[in-house]
Amino acid sequence: MKLTVPLLKGTLVQRRQRFLVDVKLEDESIVTAHTPNTGAMAQCAVAGYPVLLSRSDNPWRQYQFTLERIQVGDHWVDINPLRANRIVEEALHLNRIGELAGLQARPEFSYGESRIDFLLEGERKKILMEVKSVTLLDEQGVACFPDAVTLRGQKHLRELRKALQSGYRCLAFFLVQRDEACAFRPADHIDPEYGRLLREAVAAGVEILSYKTNTTEEETVLAESLPVILDQPQPETAEAAPAPPDTVPESLPNQEDSSSPNGVKQ
Repeated sequence: MKLTVPLLKGTLVQRRQRFLVDVKLEDESIVTAHTPNTGAMAQCAVAGYPVLLSRSDNPWRQYQFTLERIQVGDHWVDINPLRANRIVEEALHLNRIGELAGLQARPEFSYGESRIDFLLEGERKKILMEVKSVTLLDEQGVACFPDAVTLRGQKHLRELRKALQSGYRCLAFFLVQRDEACAFRPADHIDPEYGRLLREAVAAGVEILSYKTNTTEEETVLAESLPVILDQPQPETAEAAPAPPDTVPESLPNQEDSSSPNGVKQ
């Protein structure tokens, strides 16, 4: 998926709070940018790391810059979780996900009282799919989710398991935004309840797919699939600390919502 706007280069100064970062641009000026990723980002939001920002011309936005990418070592990481669904949707249209080839994707499908990321439909097939963006690696290079306690993610697993009873196939899709990753597993040391629910969902019939991306300064594309590891929880090996669920929510309010620092000015 190619970005439609040019990005500005800078260096991360600090993560001021969950919605905001300070960045030094190439002209040495310091700007405050909105971050759409409110997870811990312990391995990405590190002072001194190169970053890329987009700039909005919307005069009603409180912060005109948005953090889009962070360079970790030699690898660019797409940290914008709002783009994850679009990357997966593009891959579906191009039949780059072999397990789901030929299926038509309907985004934001209403099921019960919830919205599921995608309804995939084909000949006698109906699959409900939730997408999660992953940026955390453990010391062995295994991608881990989540990087902070996620009550919302736990709810999604319960919803997928419940939908099995209505005759749907259900799928949890983990989009790993670290192209050096070698596999995927739940981050039990961060959110043991999520890990427990994921294993129970799989035992009940929920399917799992994990693919990693290749990210450059200009685009993010789906790459190869990753093996999924669902052994019993391992000792902590990733540099990320649990965060209280009420202080670091997984999802970000709509960027034009006035409750967000980047929303419409009052």
